[in-house]
Amino acid sequence: MTQEFLATEPVLSAFSFACDGETLSCAEALPGVARTPATTVVLLHGAGGGNKARLAPLQADFAARGCRALALDFSGHGESTGALRELSLRRRSAQAAAVVEGRVPDADRLVFVGFSMSGQTVADLVARFGARVTGVGLCAPAVYAAEAWPLPFGAGDSRFTEIIRTPDRWRESAALDVYRGFGERAVLVVPGTDAVIPPAVTAAVGAALATRARFERIELPDADHALGAWLRDHAEDRRRLVDALLG
Repeated sequence: MTQEFLATEPVLSAFSFACDGETLSCAEALPGVARTPATTVVLLHGAGGGNKARLAPLQADFAARGCRALALDFSGHGESTGALRELSLRRRSAQAAAVVEGRVPDADRLVFVGFSMSGQTVADLVARFGARVTGVGLCAPAVYAAEAWPLPFGAGDSRFTEIIRTPDRWRESAALDVYRGFGERAVLVVPGTDAVIPPAVTAAVGAALATRARFERIELPDADHALGAWLRDHAEDRRRLVDALLG
């Protein structure tokens, strides 16, 4: 049975966070009534035109269930400073970790929800925060070869682009080992049509999560790769994801 959301409205606020030589635009939703034990959910958008704004309804839904909910624009995205071509997977990981370490109480449990490229970033954060992480939600996730991790994205003709376009290089990703070792709650959200992520990547991530985690797969047959936009507009599907992650 779907659990009822708390009636108290969450408190929403915006803030800026300086790290990695950039000023990151962030948003925080505080619950009216907090869960016990205290839990913070961190929402991580995808690449390209991804940004935190489209995740605001999902952020509010988590807050309505008693969680602190954070979202950020990675540098070069949304309202943050920086150039997208200078961003990298390494910098994404460092920026998200800095916001968590600077904004979240040390005692809070952590749940990470990542879209597309942030499939890799969530794995980086699980490896970093270890036992504090009690849930991961992956929406049409990507994972990447270790060689690509430190490289700037560039403008489409970079070494990063060359590596990620090489067939099967993603199989070398450290993210898959992280997900195989994860033993808490894990949810994989899969659109009916995905022109970005190869089916083999989705299958490999799902198999890795199913190794030890309490794993659930949510199928959205009418959705495409842009799951942030889809969930923004479909409240019942957001609720399914929140229920699956919070139990």
